[in-house]
Amino acid sequence: MDKNSITDFSPEAVVIAAGCFPVSEMALRMLDSSDRIVCCDGAADRFIAEGGKPWRIVGDCDSLSPDIMTRFSEIVRRNPDQETNDLTKSVSYLASKGIKRIAVLGATGLREDHTVGNISLLVEYLGMGLDVRAYTDYGVFIPVKGDREFQCPTGTQVSIFNFGASGISATGLRYPLRDFTSWWQGTLNETTAPQFTIRARGTYLVFINYQEKN
Repeated sequence: MDKNSITDFSPEAVVIAAGCFPVSEMALRMLDSSDRIVCCDGAADRFIAEGGKPWRIVGDCDSLSPDIMTRFSEIVRRNPDQETNDLTKSVSYLASKGIKRIAVLGATGLREDHTVGNISLLVEYLGMGLDVRAYTDYGVFIPVKGDREFQCPTGTQVSIFNFGASGISATGLRYPLRDFTSWWQGTLNETTAPQFTIRARGTYLVFINYQEKN
């Protein structure tokens, strides 16, 4: 059975989306440790203005300033496809380079519709054979297929979102799991041990808060 700790993920690349730029220690640690930082289109303007140095800028370039487009033309990878968003274009670009472990920052905030879309896309990336996780200021979203064990402090707040999985059960959580049909039904759970295990047939999404409950 695969095991996961929210602190042991070592991404091969970091993608910065155009949502709220994170300030949490966990998210910034991912950023500081990566040599491959990909900015989604307009997120590049903000990142560069704050002193950041992107490895690539990927998107349809509709929100990229002309100045950045000119100054950083050598690392811009324009993709005009309107059937996908800039996050998916960035992840797909990395996948085409053989990069599979990816941390996404800035996927949430500012636009709630973008937030929901970006988070749900994590499950699609899992189906592409990628390990893509979204780090926010409060926790991490991890897409999962099948059985998985997670390690985190007792009292950590956890939510599970079902994406068609069946036979869902868990140990190490305060409230029992079942085959939820609505996203809200698996939210606001809590660990009762230093690790918890989820068993399921199919795909689901786990959100783990960084801080244990006070």
